[in-house]
Amino acid sequence: MSGTVKKVSDVAFKAGKAIDWEGMAKLLVSDEARKEFSNLRRAFDEVNSQLQTKFSQEPEPIDWDYYRKGIGNRLVDMYKEHYDSIEVPKFVDNVTPQYKPKFEALLVELKEAEQKSLRESERLEKEIADVQELKKKLSTMTADEYFEKHPELKKKFDDEIRNDYWGY
Repeated sequence: MSGTVKKVSDVAFKAGKAIDWEGMAKLLVSDEARKEFSNLRRAFDEVNSQLQTKFSQEPEPIDWDYYRKGIGNRLVDMYKEHYDSIEVPKFVDNVTPQYKPKFEALLVELKEAEQKSLRESERLEKEIADVQELKKKLSTMTADEYFEKHPELKKKFDDEIRNDYWGY
């Protein structure tokens, strides 16, 4: 029994060391998310601590002779027989194989969303820079200079003039 529990506690301990808690905390933006993340970390640490202390230790062996002296052989032997017949079921992990592919797919989706977000961020930064440049030059810019940067507007205005459409 305790050998399996010890293996589980060792895995949990190693997993706790492999988690980059500080790195994940830096990604959080809202106070509510930080609070929930803190609660998650505290709960993880509590469970990990219990696995390391409480469940990783071998149980004290039962001194059957001590009880035989005080209670009697027949009753103690009956308890010992039943105690020895107990079989603790081994843990079989059916959950991880089921959710690991889903988790991997989410990681791929996350990377794609991250790349899309970075591209959109670059586009928006360029657009902000263009608007700031336009703001600086607006008071001295000619229509030709503006249409040079925005040929689609020049085409639209030329079409409206050609079709004698003046907006009313």
